[in-house]
Amino acid sequence: MLYEKNTFLKKHEKIDIHFGLCYPNIYKTAMSSLGYNILYNQINEREDTWCERIIYPDVKSIESNTPGKYFDILSFTIQFEEDYVNVLEILKKSEIPLKRKERGDDDPLIIAGGPCPTANPMPLSDYIDLFIIGEGETAIEKLIDRYKNSKKNLESYLDIPGIYIPEYDNETKINIINDMNDAYHITQPVLSKSDDEDFQTIFNNTIMLNVSRGCSRGCRFCMAGYLYRPMRETDCKKLIDIAVENRNNTGLNKITLIGAAVSDYKNLENLTAGLEKEGFQISTPSLRIESITRKTLETLKRSGLKTVTLAPESTDKLRKVINKDIPDEKIFSVIHDAVELDFKIKLYFLIGIPGETLEDIEKLVDYMKKIAGMHTRIKNVKFSINPLIPKPQTPLQWETYNFKDIKNKTRYIQREMKQYNIKCESPKKGLMQYILSCGNSDVGSIIEKSLTKKPTLKEWKELTPDYRLEDDLPWSNINVGVSERFLKIENRRLKNLKQTPWCETGVCYNCGACEK
Repeated sequence: MLYEKNTFLKKHEKIDIHFGLCYPNIYKTAMSSLGYNILYNQINEREDTWCERIIYPDVKSIESNTPGKYFDILSFTIQFEEDYVNVLEILKKSEIPLKRKERGDDDPLIIAGGPCPTANPMPLSDYIDLFIIGEGETAIEKLIDRYKNSKKNLESYLDIPGIYIPEYDNETKINIINDMNDAYHITQPVLSKSDDEDFQTIFNNTIMLNVSRGCSRGCRFCMAGYLYRPMRETDCKKLIDIAVENRNNTGLNKITLIGAAVSDYKNLENLTAGLEKEGFQISTPSLRIESITRKTLETLKRSGLKTVTLAPESTDKLRKVINKDIPDEKIFSVIHDAVELDFKIKLYFLIGIPGETLEDIEKLVDYMKKIAGMHTRIKNVKFSINPLIPKPQTPLQWETYNFKDIKNKTRYIQREMKQYNIKCESPKKGLMQYILSCGNSDVGSIIEKSLTKKPTLKEWKELTPDYRLEDDLPWSNINVGVSERFLKIENRRLKNLKQTPWCETGVCYNCGACEK
């Protein structure tokens, strides 16, 4: 049974627009998404609009049990490529024609946003009427205003910044909130309680505090790091005021710091000290190793954090390939401090980095065993091994995914690390994610087929992209700010193990994302 507080209930006769906010993954994941929660609260602050949530696998709204087909606008927030099939499943079960060309005036306007369609909307381009590219807060308000007069006249939306319409294949520039102090910050979040684990959110009974957005560290595999540049920070005092207001509204006393690079927040020690002074417990999903200090770990320990999550990614040489040149000494120093403070430790590693050999994997196994040996209890060190997925809008977008190679490396690691606390992601799942990430509109056919039949590995392999530096890419009309020229330079640099130091502490590389 699910119980919720702070949901919005409105009368149909007093609203102009009925907005269905869909999340194509389970409740636990949906309500742990700060972006999804922001849109729900922001849209509902409009008197003319009632925004209700539809969360997979349900196709009726939580608030009023309304079927999806009866909404004016049906909007999908998509954070994972694997959820594309769930988008189509929601449409199908809602009795809405899948293909946008088959829908009529009586069907909802189908829109989508989130990091995946922002980077490359093409795999879903036959099914979505329009996409919101980038951070949606500004565009969604303008879109709703326009809908009141234009309904499903798609041409009328073309002049709204950050709107991509597949029918017109228009050139689109990403929407970014320039000043985080002007961004929407939730002060009365939806609170949920359930005895069902699927409804217990990742940040259960926690205030999600939007510390920052964007990251300009330049890890070459990281899509979010290229989509949402530059890093933008919320003022420290404002964050503490938001936290206090949240507590007054909810009674919650635990804070989770949310941001692409929380530990890079320039005023982090003052922020944590200020929140501690107000009596808050503090946690964070992950920390950037370069920015972690012993003092930060001590603060998090006092706040009740039990597990530190770190991402070394690989061994020293291969970290240089992906522009994450963290010295081993720093990594071991942070782990040593975490062990002394009795934290459990979770570490993320990548395999399939360009130029990686089996010898490199052997060194990686030795490296992980050394890290595990630093803890008094090796089971308190958990390793997560994931294949590197080339992503659009990154320097790796011209690379490919070698399924056979990654499969062999995964088996080797599983065999050598069987006595350790380790989890390896499926190489096949990695291949599927790569195709869904970097494919063109043809990929829609296998997404649609997945509704009724499980496609074979051979069918997936037939859609594997093979791009060269001179090719026009499927997402070429989507301008996320970072220039293709810069991405090509970074692609060449990775082949030579050359580093591009962090622009926040060095020179500007003229990537195109900001005006410097």
